[in-house]
Amino acid sequence: MFTKILIANRGEIACRVAATAHRLGIKTVAVYSEADANAKHVAVCDESVLIGPPPAKESYLRADRIIEVALATGAQAIHPGYGFLSENEDFAEACAKAGLVFIGPPASAIRAMGSKSAAKALMETADVPLVPGYHGDNQDADFLRQQADRIGYPVLLKASAGGGGKGMRIVDRSEDFKAALESCKREAINSFGDDKVLVEKYLIRPRHIEIQVFADTRGDCVYLFERDCSVQRRHQKVLEEAPAPGMTAERRRAMGEAAVAAAKAVGYVGAGTVEFIANQDGSFYFMEMNTRLQVEHPVTEMITGLDLVEWQLRVAAGEPLPKKQDELRIHGHALEARIYAENPEKGFLPAIGTLRHMHTPRAVHFETGQGAAAGHPAAIRIDSGVRSGDAISPFYDPMIAKLIVWGEDRAEALAHMSQALAEYQVVGLATNVAFLKRLVESAPFSQADLDTGLIERHRDALFPAAQPASLPVLALAAASLLASEKNGAASDPWADTSGWRMNAALVRSLDFGDEAKRQPLTVTYEGEGWQLGLDGRTARMTLVEQLGPRLTIKLDGAAVRGSVVRDGEMFHVFTGGEHSTLHYNDPLAHAGEAEAEGGRLTAPMPGKIVALLTEKGATVEKGAPLLIMEAMKMEHTIAAPAAGTVEDLLYAVGDQVAEGAQLLAFKVTQAA
Repeated sequence: MFTKILIANRGEIACRVAATAHRLGIKTVAVYSEADANAKHVAVCDESVLIGPPPAKESYLRADRIIEVALATGAQAIHPGYGFLSENEDFAEACAKAGLVFIGPPASAIRAMGSKSAAKALMETADVPLVPGYHGDNQDADFLRQQADRIGYPVLLKASAGGGGKGMRIVDRSEDFKAALESCKREAINSFGDDKVLVEKYLIRPRHIEIQVFADTRGDCVYLFERDCSVQRRHQKVLEEAPAPGMTAERRRAMGEAAVAAAKAVGYVGAGTVEFIANQDGSFYFMEMNTRLQVEHPVTEMITGLDLVEWQLRVAAGEPLPKKQDELRIHGHALEARIYAENPEKGFLPAIGTLRHMHTPRAVHFETGQGAAAGHPAAIRIDSGVRSGDAISPFYDPMIAKLIVWGEDRAEALAHMSQALAEYQVVGLATNVAFLKRLVESAPFSQADLDTGLIERHRDALFPAAQPASLPVLALAAASLLASEKNGAASDPWADTSGWRMNAALVRSLDFGDEAKRQPLTVTYEGEGWQLGLDGRTARMTLVEQLGPRLTIKLDGAAVRGSVVRDGEMFHVFTGGEHSTLHYNDPLAHAGEAEAEGGRLTAPMPGKIVALLTEKGATVEKGAPLLIMEAMKMEHTIAAPAAGTVEDLLYAVGDQVAEGAQLLAFKVTQAA
């Protein structure tokens, strides 16, 4: 076994690998960019070395620099995690040439599976079922369109070197093919340095089921069952679970054996995932093989009681697989929710900012992967690479954490996930926590009516119209504010807010509002409590207890509990498993800013202009695409908010823009 390894990654996977390595008595070396100098993965490793500026291509993608650090620190092996260099055959070869063990498959296997086109040709010879499509080298736009016409719409355009949902477009009509192809190729070249694409038949209501495989250097290979990753947005996974609902023993065996055949066809070693697209009738087709550990590997660990990172380290050190196929068993059911800094209501637009407050569920962090299936009494696990106070930057994936739960069956696992999401609190930036809770509790997911279009098909239910904050939510915010004022008065007599008046009660208005409605709350001071007034209703409120952000109040005698976190003018109220955000208009602070003038189109986040779709002086209709930005390796289209005229384009293709920057001058001729 190794005595020291270098972890060529960041975030939760770097922390995860470090935890297992330490449990095995292996020292770890972290590498970090200037943006990650104070990151969690740096703190948990034994040594750390700066490798470059924030952009990944100048730091985490610097293969030469990483190998140099490994040799200088005496590391014997490099664990690439996932993403960055984990599926880079040149990096794997460079490690071998430097005398370092690459904790992953041989370069030949990465190369064979790295091109989706070549991989599908190889799988065809191995008798692994394939989706109808074109996987060849001819990249002429007219030829590719002809192939799409032949296959029949809808078709899926997919970057040959891609992954993670990048460089993928669904095309429903022949006339839309050219624009989709151009966009797909742009995103592919920016994400992978290769704009080659393949064209496949897009299946209606398919499920995304993947098989975890593991092979050692002695030629043995096993499958560790399946994961259902059907629930996706932008072709990226949102929820994963194991085992797949409705999976029969016969189908599991057939898919597992096909996955092992795929791995053996390329001489695979280590952890890998063979991904299949499956019809509702049970038929399945090979999509691709990810030659690395997957983000969703914890659900496999939870149902098998195994530590897949430990398996990686042992296999890379030349040891045999710890178990044979007939020794592997499934215990219970596991779910994983990816908690992201993003805004689901705005097309899942990534968010950046500081985690000013983060409270996680009452969870046991079994960092070693030894879960409930191995006899551990806990049912909840959190894998995270950030802490409260850390920043989510525009340079890397905006994942905050992976929330993993286990139950004796799917119903119990769902209950644990719903409760855990209800307890998850994040303040400082937008997250998908509330959306995940709605998704987990939705009828189609809870009933396992799964397919990759679930989110879009149930958009109305999953994205309900914003509702005004309830009186209990407003009361909690008011109680927090009033208690804060009272505490401040203890050290400053001029800040006294006791409300004492000689001949009358003090009456004041607290101006709260949310996305749905402005709701001024009338507060009348009454001895040890307050009388609240809202839209003609009244209720008496008393503060029972306050412990940090946690409050208990009584509202007309009924107990109301929750947490209130103030962030500037914003009050974040967590109660009943819901998160409400209220804006408080402080009449003394004059903190609010006026809305930007009409016609000003601004960048929703830092990024780069990749395409201009209009010109100065153009007259456009509402919704017309004006330009395309790329941020966090995803394309975002800026559209006309109303009918109007483009008066000026303020940036050119290739320009970097800051969040909030005005992108173009636009004159509205017809109200939106």
